[in-house]
Amino acid sequence: MGCHSGAELERAAREAGASDILDRYAEDYPKGPHDKPQSMCPAFGSLRVGLRMKRVATVLSGSACCVYGLTFVSHFYGARRSVGYVPFSSETLVTGKLFEDIRESVHEMADPDAYDAIVVTNLCVPTASGVPLRLLPREINGVRIVGIDVPGFGIPTHAEAKDVLAGAMLAYAREEIAAGPVPAPETRVTDRPTLTLLGEMFPADPMMIGALLAPMGIAVGPTVPCREWRELYAALDCGAVAAIHPFYTAAVREFEAAGRPVIGSAPVGHDGTEAWLEEIGAAFAVEREKIDAAKAAMLPTIKAALAANPVEGKITLSGYEGSELLVARLLIESGADVPYVGTACPKTRFSKADADWLAAHGCRVQYRASLEDDLAAMNFHKPDLAIGTTPIVQKAKELGVPGLYYTNLISARPLMGIAGAGSLAEVVNAAIGGKARMDKMRDFFEGVGSSDTAGVWEGAPNLRPDFRAQHQKKLDKAAKKAAAERMI
Repeated sequence: MGCHSGAELERAAREAGASDILDRYAEDYPKGPHDKPQSMCPAFGSLRVGLRMKRVATVLSGSACCVYGLTFVSHFYGARRSVGYVPFSSETLVTGKLFEDIRESVHEMADPDAYDAIVVTNLCVPTASGVPLRLLPREINGVRIVGIDVPGFGIPTHAEAKDVLAGAMLAYAREEIAAGPVPAPETRVTDRPTLTLLGEMFPADPMMIGALLAPMGIAVGPTVPCREWRELYAALDCGAVAAIHPFYTAAVREFEAAGRPVIGSAPVGHDGTEAWLEEIGAAFAVEREKIDAAKAAMLPTIKAALAANPVEGKITLSGYEGSELLVARLLIESGADVPYVGTACPKTRFSKADADWLAAHGCRVQYRASLEDDLAAMNFHKPDLAIGTTPIVQKAKELGVPGLYYTNLISARPLMGIAGAGSLAEVVNAAIGGKARMDKMRDFFEGVGSSDTAGVWEGAPNLRPDFRAQHQKKLDKAAKKAAAERMI
């Protein structure tokens, strides 16, 4: 069974005693209207969070092909450390020896001089087989052991898998705080109340948010997911939490259990910044004069920056990072017509303000958007620019429509405050301005065929539809047999 055997794997996991985990994930990360948006393996999200932390080791338990793919994409995105792997066979999986191997490996790795924590992650097959990471020791030689299950059949997107590990670490840190004094972070130098930021963002954004908050006497705290264990303590020791990315459900649960209020949306554009400053001021009980001073210091400058960097054209936008609604707001305030925004993430109460604002400005928001949703929106609206995932950009360019890859070209830019007000105009306008070049390329490649007939042929390609029909009959027969076995 592989990545497309989700139903069978989930049934096996429940039979193996993992129903409580899967029920929690189903509640935290609701899947509708689509069962599973097309995204990379969800485990990449939690793996990336662990690999970016200092003094944290990462160990994977899963099929060798999965581990290879995950380590490859992790190093492609800049990981500079090894990923641990506990291999297994059918025998070790069935007999329980795999769990013994995992326990032995973490005992060997638990060096307090090298690590603060070791994260052990079950991928699909160990989760479906009921490998009980909850039975691992919580601590070995002073090194914390954090075991999580990140099955592709239980967590819809890699963005939400980041929340699985972030929430598990916050829960561990919160228990440590409740048990007694904990070490202070080395970099904390402020005595002002702090605002914890929830969600990965461009490195300049926390600095921009800090400038927005300064007139109100508030400092920016850590960003969750954190970069080192001690930051978890500081993140919990805050006045409030800003859910910049609104899908961190497990992390929010830990913050609310610690008595910390959570505020949605973000200081994006003029309207977003004004509303967000009001929410933050209320959460910290800031005097009206200071809130007005913060607005007066930033809002006119943001409005001027938006006016100086206009965006003209119709844009459809989609992605799976969690910041899609914020980017759409910024584009609309910059002058663009954005009739559609799709996000692979779920609808939560922390994205409601953004969704309502977008709806009031003529933009339809599609949560849990599938590739088909995004393609249909692009074909219907016929935009001047399509911003989206790789297949969206590929299809747009086939149609002669300029396209920009969301993850590398849009989300990797500042969005907050003054810096965000002019950050998108240059790249977006340049892409829209390349329409003539796209038309030229489409005309140049006209007639080379598509799908089975793609390329330049001296004669007609030998398609052999009889072979294809025969193979399809075999697939249909296998599907009927599998359906009959499930009924039994």
